Amino acid sequence: MDGSASEYATTTLDVGGMTCESCESTVHRALISLDGVESAIVSHADSSAIIHSNGVGREALTAAIRSSGYSVDGLGLDFNWSDASVWKQSAHNTKWCLIGCSIGDFGTIAAFQFVFTDSGWSTMSIMILAIINGLLTSIALETVILAKQLGLYEGFKVAIGMSFISMVAMESSMNVTDYLITGGAMLTWSAVPIMLLVGFITPWPYNYWRLKKFGKACH
Repeated sequence: MDGSASEYATTTLDVGGMTCESCESTVHRALISLDGVESAIVSHADSSAIIHSNGVGREALTAAIRSSGYSVDGLGLDFNWSDASVWKQSAHNTKWCLIGCSIGDFGTIAAFQFVFTDSGWSTMSIMILAIINGLLTSIALETVILAKQLGLYEGFKVAIGMSFISMVAMESSMNVTDYLITGGAMLTWSAVPIMLLVGFITPWPYNYWRLKKFGKACH
């Protein structure tokens, strides 16, 4: 600090919504981009940001963090539906959730459609099992992705804590769409693209709302 450390003030903020090192990096970049910020130590484990700055007020620091999609002292930005960056990020999160859910869901339906053809299971039973397996594979995929950053155990804890509302809405909408198109639990070339589209669109606004208001991702 060029021998003038006394000129720098230390501000500690309570940051909500961070779940991994990627979140830490996002908050860190937002803070460092401000003129006058010398350094920032961000921790998702402690839900905190410790900033050393010169001439940068608490309000400016708070605004930078909130604009990056995270809350400070329990408050985020005033909610609106017009943030293109949040729509983009929530679409990315929804995409990964859809991939994970589809593996278990489609795999289950395909197993009963092509392998266990005489199982005697009802359409409702197959769809319920498909939804459960879709949730499990989504959590498994997220655990693998997050494990690279957090380790297996921490990655699993974050994955299991992600939005079940989003995943259940996705799974339910895909299976209802399948039933309306095919009349049963079946995969066809005409049904699968529509199932994926509906599965993506249904939870996307909710994921936007959750990310925009609370800084929390679905996946």
